[in-house]
Amino acid sequence: MAANPKPQRTADVSGTPTDASTVLGIVAQRLHSELHNINWRTSLFVALANCVPAPAGIRLRTQLLRAAGMRMGTGSAVGGRLRLVGEGRARASRVTMGRNCWINDSCSIDASDTITMGDGVAFGHEVMLITSTHEIGPHQYRAGKDTTQPITIGDGVWIGARAVVLPGVTIGNGSIVAAGAVVNRPVGSNVLVAGVPARFVKHLDAPASASGVQSSA
Repeated sequence: MAANPKPQRTADVSGTPTDASTVLGIVAQRLHSELHNINWRTSLFVALANCVPAPAGIRLRTQLLRAAGMRMGTGSAVGGRLRLVGEGRARASRVTMGRNCWINDSCSIDASDTITMGDGVAFGHEVMLITSTHEIGPHQYRAGKDTTQPITIGDGVWIGARAVVLPGVTIGNGSIVAAGAVVNRPVGSNVLVAGVPARFVKHLDAPASASGVQSSA
């Protein structure tokens, strides 16, 4: 009597095995590789913060984001939904905000690297901070190796609606980034920049020194 033949492992056109046990094993491996870096505490508290309707519940939303790991000084607040992304488990703790800062609704923060804001920083709607990018790759695939660079924003800076700040940028104290600008290079103190890419527009009033003479911008 002939023995029952063993079931054959089948594969789809891409060569990936399709029998149930193999597929489940692949799924389990991929779930582990993709989920083990998730900080569930951060994800939970950010999700809860984004469930609070804007503009109500500012204090509750801010406390939830602090619980998620963001470092926020006294008097700082987030006025609406915040998209917080970044590589690894520590993305929230890479964001440090000084006192009396205001982040408006629907802003996006890529905290793949550190983001440091001084006191009195204000964001308009849908401002985007990006700390990750790519090296230029070969012609077959130009988006090469992942890289990150920090962003530093000085005291009193105002960033207008839908402005974008790119990796490695430092913005000096008291400066303004106009709405819709794309900042790809350092910005000095007490200046207005605008455009794509952002360029110098004018000097702003600088704080008076102890002698009563304004410091140079």
